[in-house]
Amino acid sequence: MSHHHFDILIIGAGVSGIGMACHLKRECPGKSFAILERRQSLGGTWDLFRYPGIRSDSDMFTFGYNFRPWTGGKVLADGASIKNYVRETARENDVELHIRYGLAVKTADWSGVDKCWKLTAQNEATGETEHYTASFLVGCTGYYNYDQGYKPDFPGESDFKGQIVHPQHWPEDLDYTGKKVVVIGSGATAITLVPTMAEKAAHVTMLQRSPTYLMPLPSTDKVTLALQKVLPEKAAYRLTRARNISISRLLYQRSRKSPKAMRRLFLSVIKRQLDGEADMRHFTPDYNPWDQRLCVVKDGDLFKALKAGKASIATDHIERFTETGIRLKSGEELDADIIIPATGLDIQMLGGIKPSVDGREVVLKDKVIYKNVMVEGVPNAAMIFGYTNISWTLKVDIAAEYLCRLINLMDKRGYRTVMARDNENSRGEDTILGSLNSGYIKRAADRLPRQGTQGPWKSSQNYLEDVKILRFDPIEDGYLEFDGQRSRAGERQARGFLRPLRSALFGS
Repeated sequence: MSHHHFDILIIGAGVSGIGMACHLKRECPGKSFAILERRQSLGGTWDLFRYPGIRSDSDMFTFGYNFRPWTGGKVLADGASIKNYVRETARENDVELHIRYGLAVKTADWSGVDKCWKLTAQNEATGETEHYTASFLVGCTGYYNYDQGYKPDFPGESDFKGQIVHPQHWPEDLDYTGKKVVVIGSGATAITLVPTMAEKAAHVTMLQRSPTYLMPLPSTDKVTLALQKVLPEKAAYRLTRARNISISRLLYQRSRKSPKAMRRLFLSVIKRQLDGEADMRHFTPDYNPWDQRLCVVKDGDLFKALKAGKASIATDHIERFTETGIRLKSGEELDADIIIPATGLDIQMLGGIKPSVDGREVVLKDKVIYKNVMVEGVPNAAMIFGYTNISWTLKVDIAAEYLCRLINLMDKRGYRTVMARDNENSRGEDTILGSLNSGYIKRAADRLPRQGTQGPWKSSQNYLEDVKILRFDPIEDGYLEFDGQRSRAGERQARGFLRPLRSALFGS
């Protein structure tokens, strides 16, 4: 039975965990840390998902870390390229040696007596239990269950004589050449799978209960390629990053403020892509833009597959599976050799770990999140949780920077513990995922922490605002307790508007 102590323990070696570790190396060089990763490789999402066409649905110039430019002109990168980018980032920052693979964290308990976190982790290869202690704990596990995705129980499923394959568990040897395929779903996974599989399959049908807002995006940025020819690499990266952040924010804000106008805009774009040949009921959602995530269509590939007759869309409800496919409630039957339920994620916080404080379990749904980074009432702990309306990694960078600032301030002041305390009863009903009403978020409402109704407890999903709060506002703001004593609100320094704005757009 082994025991290990570190100043900081990071759970998860995906995009968030590697980002957090790199910031620690850069900003807290004297701190010892380790990353505990259950899988045998880093990369998180980009190591797990192997389905055809797996790619980013955020542009890589904002998805890349602010301290390591994403080079080239490729806007939407494939999964293997993203994993390689994360691996190279870890190696360049001497982080890879700090990863301990194959360890599933089973328990995490804060000891108020010893002022540290005590963790048990099981080596899944040997079954042996390892013990870890740390002064600070950072959860970087994302927000879904890696063991299984969400799949409804379809009536008659056992009658189907073909293959049923969930995208989260894609078999390497699946041959769909010349096969009839039905993909159930209309989210990012389905939008990616349908045109990719249509290249080899006899036909692919996307079966959706309701449409999703779609936006074509070219996979190569010609403007960025031109900038890279005349500007230094970092300058071109920062200009492209600033432009893309601004465009993303504009689309989101206009969608919230003028939903009818943006609805007309999105639908007109699709009409042009389809040359007016498609039935627009398959592309007209019954909700407003950005009530659910917008799905990106790489190079308009889905529209091309539809126009070429290689793919089709059915908007209906499933009555039952049959021996040869799916019978819809309209009476239509879809023949299939392979059915792919791209029906979403199973939300799970902290990789299924149930943290406790002095032996008492922390029930996350009863907790409110401070600055979308720390859990109220939980000492020396944080969660790195990215954005849902723009690139996940934008939040990873500034949240990691904030935690490094916090850790350095604690060292400077000689503090051993820090805890956010909601003395104003700010807890609201919205989860930390905000106002999105996607099915996977609704299903997980009883598992997600809440955001507050005011102050640092309210999540804005606004990158520019978060840059100001996390990178520039004083740490000692009156909401944190250090060594059991509530901090006084720090004096705000007159920094002006341009510095936070410039930092937000162009990076640190």
